[in-house]
Amino acid sequence: MVKSPSSAELIGQLFGGDRQAAARLITRVENRTDDHQEIMKQIYPRTGHAMIVGVTGSGGVGKSSLTDHIIQKFRARGQTVGAVLVDPSSPFSGGAFLGDSIRLQRHTRDDGVFIRSLASRGYRGGLSRATYDVTRIMEAMGRDVIIVETLGAGQDEIDVVHIAQTCLLVISPGMGDDIQAMKAGIMEIADIIVINKADLNGAENCRRHMEAALNTRSFTQGQWVPRVIPTISVATKPALLRGIEALMDAIADHQKFLHATGAMEKAKLDRIEQELGHIFRDELQKLVVQSLEQTGKKETYIRHILDGRSDPYSVVHEILRTCIRQENGERGPTRSDGDD
Repeated sequence: MVKSPSSAELIGQLFGGDRQAAARLITRVENRTDDHQEIMKQIYPRTGHAMIVGVTGSGGVGKSSLTDHIIQKFRARGQTVGAVLVDPSSPFSGGAFLGDSIRLQRHTRDDGVFIRSLASRGYRGGLSRATYDVTRIMEAMGRDVIIVETLGAGQDEIDVVHIAQTCLLVISPGMGDDIQAMKAGIMEIADIIVINKADLNGAENCRRHMEAALNTRSFTQGQWVPRVIPTISVATKPALLRGIEALMDAIADHQKFLHATGAMEKAKLDRIEQELGHIFRDELQKLVVQSLEQTGKKETYIRHILDGRSDPYSVVHEILRTCIRQENGERGPTRSDGDD
C-alpha cells in the first residue's frame, strides 16, 4: 500500500512548482483537515508576489471564455498562470458541480497553467471560503498571475474586490446586466468593465449606459477611472474575435497605476484584513460550537428563547462570556440564567 505523502513533504514539492502537490494541498485546505492551518502557516511567507485578476459577472456573460483568452495571452508573454474557478456546489457531494475538465480544457496539458475549481459550499459573495487560501497556495507554487473567476449567481458578487488587485466586471447586451449593475452598485468594484458578446444587438446601448454611469460618478484627481472594453470572446473564426488585446492593455495599465500610486499596498492590506476577518469568524464559531457541546446547553437556550425567558442577543452574549472565561482558564457557568 502506497503511503500518502505528509503535508510537510507536499509543501516542499509545492515550493518546487509541483502541480500534483498543489492539488493535494488544496484538497486538504478546502476540506479543512486537522492540519490545514499548519499548512497555511508554512505557505504564507512564500506569498504576496503574484498579480491577481478578478473576473465577476452574472451567469451566461462569457466569463469562462474570456478567462480562457486571458490565460492564453499571459502564457504568450511567458508568465505562469493559476486560475481559481468558483462553481456551484453539488447537492450530493458538496463538491464543485462544474469542473475544470469541462472548461478551459486546452490549458490542462500546459505545465505553466494550473486550474482549480472550488465549490462555493453555500458561501455568499461569489467566492468560496477556501478561495483566499487557494490563491496563497498558487502564489507559493510560483504562479506569476492568478485569475479568480466568481460563481456567477447574481449581482452581489463583490467579495472578489478584497482578493483581486484588478477587477473585471463582465456584462453582456440584452441581459439587463448594465441596469442591474448600476442598481446593485456592483460597478463600484469594477476597475475594467467588459462588454462581452459585443456582436449582439444592443451592445452599443450597453456601452453608452456604462459610460454614462461612470460620468455621473465623482473621481478625484489621480484616481483610476474604470475603462469600458467591448469584447467578442467566442467566434467561428479567430479573426472575428475582438477586444482581447485592448483588455490586456487595460489590465497592464491598471497594474502600472497601482504600483505608481501606492494603491497596490492598499490592495494587499485589504486582502490581509479580509483574511483575518474570515479566520477570526471561523475560530470564533469553532469556539462557540465546542462550548455548546461541552455544556450541553443548546436546547436549553433555544427553549428559553421560545418561552420568552430570554432572547437571541442575550443568549449569544452569555455564550461568548462563557467561551472567553473558558479560554482564560476560568470555570464557565453550569446553569443558564433562569434555569429551574
